[in-house]
Amino acid sequence: MTPQEASQRAADVCKLAPVVPVLVVDDVATAIPLAEALIAGGLPALEVTLRTPAALDVIKAMSTVKGGVVGAGTLLTPADVKAAKAAGATFGVSPGATDILLQACEDEDLPLLPGAATSSEAMRLLERGYTTQKFFPAEANGGVAALKGIGAPIPQVTFCPTGGISLKNAMDYLSLSNTYCVGGSWVAPKQLVDAQDWDAIVALAKEAAALGK
Repeated sequence: MTPQEASQRAADVCKLAPVVPVLVVDDVATAIPLAEALIAGGLPALEVTLRTPAALDVIKAMSTVKGGVVGAGTLLTPADVKAAKAAGATFGVSPGATDILLQACEDEDLPLLPGAATSSEAMRLLERGYTTQKFFPAEANGGVAALKGIGAPIPQVTFCPTGGISLKNAMDYLSLSNTYCVGGSWVAPKQLVDAQDWDAIVALAKEAAALGK
């Protein structure tokens, strides 16, 4: 897969909904009902972060849910890429980007949403062919003003800002011309997942999905 193809496929994922849930899931038993709730609420693209021992099994389980597009977040190494692809991930997300990681994703045909925090990082990725990137950590890096500032001289790149984003500030990002969607964990808070309150998660997902209308 070329970087251009990878970037186009990442863009297609980003265009599915205004919010991509960023999920840290501890218990694989909650994977399917959680995915079903988020998809029912209008958020089909799901990022499962590789931050728990259950993450790969969660990806495998969520991949069976109809209507979902499941990706793996926190990809750091080629081993992460291989494991995520084997588990059924159809896209990857990384907090930053290295040549080794980018090459691994290209070799494995796993579209990557690579992280960039500065103009130089965005330019390096653009130079390789990545026009769809993740702005991370968004709020810590200057938030909306910084992303707008990067967009002025580098309009070829469109972002999915993630990190510190909530329902309160999501629209500030979504209103920018260089933003496809935002990533956020607020649509699946741990207390609701632990309580298995799937109706409440459907409601949060619907609220988030409506941001794009």
